[in-house]
Amino acid sequence: MNASSLAAMRRLLDLLDGSAPVEGFGGPAALLRAQAAAPEEVAEVEAATLVALRLHGRLAQHRRREAQLTALFETSGDLAASRDLDGVLHAIVHRARHLLGTDTAYLTLDDEERGDTFMRVTDGSVSPLFQRLRLDYGAGLGGLVAETAAPYASADYLSDERFAHTGTIDAGVADEGLVAILGVPLLLSGERVIGVLFAADRAARTFTPDEVALLSSLAAHAAIAIDSTKLLAETRAALDERNRAHAGLRATHAAIQRAEAAHDRLTGLVLRGAGPIDVATDVGAVLGGGVTVTDPDGRVLACAGLAPAAPMADAVRRSREERRAVAQDGTWVYALSAGPQPLGGLLLTGRPDLDDADRRMFERAGVVTALLLLLRRSAAEAEDRVRGELVGDLVLGNGRDPGALSARARRLGVDLDADHCVLLAHAPGVPRARLAECARRVASAAGGLSGQDRDHVVLVVPGSDASAAARRIRDELAAHAGGRVTVAGGGPACGPPAVPGAHADADRCMRAMHALGLEGRGAAIADLGFAGLLLGEGHDLAGYVRRTLGPVLDYDARRSTELRRTLEEYFARGRNLGRTAAALHVHVNTVSQRLDRVADLLGADWNAPGGELEVRIALHLHTLSRGSP
Repeated sequence: MNASSLAAMRRLLDLLDGSAPVEGFGGPAALLRAQAAAPEEVAEVEAATLVALRLHGRLAQHRRREAQLTALFETSGDLAASRDLDGVLHAIVHRARHLLGTDTAYLTLDDEERGDTFMRVTDGSVSPLFQRLRLDYGAGLGGLVAETAAPYASADYLSDERFAHTGTIDAGVADEGLVAILGVPLLLSGERVIGVLFAADRAARTFTPDEVALLSSLAAHAAIAIDSTKLLAETRAALDERNRAHAGLRATHAAIQRAEAAHDRLTGLVLRGAGPIDVATDVGAVLGGGVTVTDPDGRVLACAGLAPAAPMADAVRRSREERRAVAQDGTWVYALSAGPQPLGGLLLTGRPDLDDADRRMFERAGVVTALLLLLRRSAAEAEDRVRGELVGDLVLGNGRDPGALSARARRLGVDLDADHCVLLAHAPGVPRARLAECARRVASAAGGLSGQDRDHVVLVVPGSDASAAARRIRDELAAHAGGRVTVAGGGPACGPPAVPGAHADADRCMRAMHALGLEGRGAAIADLGFAGLLLGEGHDLAGYVRRTLGPVLDYDARRSTELRRTLEEYFARGRNLGRTAAALHVHVNTVSQRLDRVADLLGADWNAPGGELEVRIALHLHTLSRGSP
């Protein structure tokens, strides 16, 4: 082999190494012929060229196979790494188009609900009509693939008579400009066809077995991706259902535990005879809101937490009619009653959205609250009878044993051996039973007793100032009863024997107040002045003089002054300072100074018309009692 032949051989090896096109492999032999090389050398190079071409074909085939395997591995990786079905299917269709070198690739899936097949993914498509195609089962090349579960290829789709043509499919294929189409089935478990993967060209083409095998492998990956996604969705749905079931069980268990805790707390309330504030506190803790207990008139008996912003009388009435808890303006309301007798309302704030379990718990709390209120009312009525009987016995006296009366009072928590005021209450516009109930509350809060006589409600409360007690109790009764209340006071009385006398004083004061038109006020005889003295019975003249002039008489006694005489001369001389000074043989300034001292002792209004009359009557009664002018 000469140098020219060796150069030709090296040239063939370079072409092989550089993966040159097959057209270039005939160049070395042609060069030798042009150089008039020996025929045996040309023949040897031509034989080597044939070997190089075979190697070139095998290498190209290996490269294609390597690219295909790489694509399949990448697809497997996508399938393993991704849970996004759309992403995996798009990647498969794109790789099919790239590896087969077609103009377009696409994938159709069955729609079991609509009973047809639809275009799921396309790559390289330019026709909106083609991209929106829906195909009846068995129609077109895809229908043939689905029916036979085997690949089919058509070099010229529109003229191929092996499958059923439809106007819709043919229009879409023509609009896309497709000619050659290859379709392979998407098989689940190797049996059921769920769709078809296509590769198509816009020119006539024959698809090789390798290309059919490659597209089938990609279709198998697509089927696995779809099946995995379906299984994953089913698994997630099962997990969600299990989680919901577990959550429901946990919620039920929690509801049962809360119901048991609520039952224990409500039972405890009944067993210990709890009051409204205990009910409000415990029910609010159980339900996690503010609880208010009201009486039949809507007044608040107890409140724990936030109270309703508006009255709930309408809601209480509606709850009573419907016999269930009702909601109004974000507040839940349950009417408290004992048969037809209304007891009030239970109000819950801060829980606008009660579920059925909590609503039933709230209603059960309402039943317990009604029971407690009824028990308290029954106990209060029994205690009222006991207290009323004691008040009646104290007022009547009638020779009853004072020690026994004091002992009965001590059992009720009242010490009659201390000073007490006896008060009579009268309220024509308030039902007698309601006034008696309010008096019971007020007297109990003050540490006293209450009862009734023929005409009035009677209160015996601790204290030594009947006037102050009458005013205070009047204010409290008016606030509770919601009407105009008159209260007359007598006393103080220390010990059971003194109570009848204090009651008589209060009775005289009440008659005097009615005669003077002083309804709606609280007073004792001392507050009515000479009018009370005249209108009442058992005229206490000395007491009246002391209440009116006591400070002046005491001042004269301590300091040997003549304030009382100065007053007498002042009134006798027509309130003229000069004539008064002349009668007393003192300077006018001295008279003025004495009158200023009187004002300090009796108050600045002693010289007003009403005050002057009281002082002049007291001066006259004092003179009469002394037996001297």
